[in-house]
Amino acid sequence: MPILNVKVSQPASPQLTNAIAETLLELTTRILRKKRELTAIAIDFVPPEHWIVGGSTLASQGKNSFYFDIKVVDGTNTKDEKAQYVAEAFAAFGKLLGNVHDESYIYVHDVRAEAYGFGGLTQEYRYIKAKP
Repeated sequence: MPILNVKVSQPASPQLTNAIAETLLELTTRILRKKRELTAIAIDFVPPEHWIVGGSTLASQGKNSFYFDIKVVDGTNTKDEKAQYVAEAFAAFGKLLGNVHDESYIYVHDVRAEAYGFGGLTQEYRYIKAKP
C-alpha cells in the first residue's frame, strides 16, 4: 500500500527504471513488510545539470544523486526498521547510480491511517471493517 516517489539524476531508461523498481520493491517488502502487490512507484529522471547541491550542479561536481519518499501508515514500522531501510536504500542506490552525492535523501513519511488509503477507502476504515 505504500507509494514511493523517486527522483534520480540520470537519463531515463527502461533498464534503470526496472532496476530501481525491483530494488525498492525488495527493500520495502523485506524490511518494512509491505505487500509487493500494493506498492506503487513513480520515477522521475532529472538531468544532472538541473540538480543543484550546495549551489553547484551535479554535472559540475561529477556526482549523481537521488531522492525518494515513501508513505506508510504511522505505527506500522519501528525506528530500527526505518533506519535499516534508509541505510540499505542509500547503499543500493550507490550501486545503481555510482558516485552518489552524500546529499541524497530518503524520507519515510508516517501518515495517519484515517488520512491515507487507496481504492477509495482509508486504512483506518479497512482496519475497523476487518474487526469482528
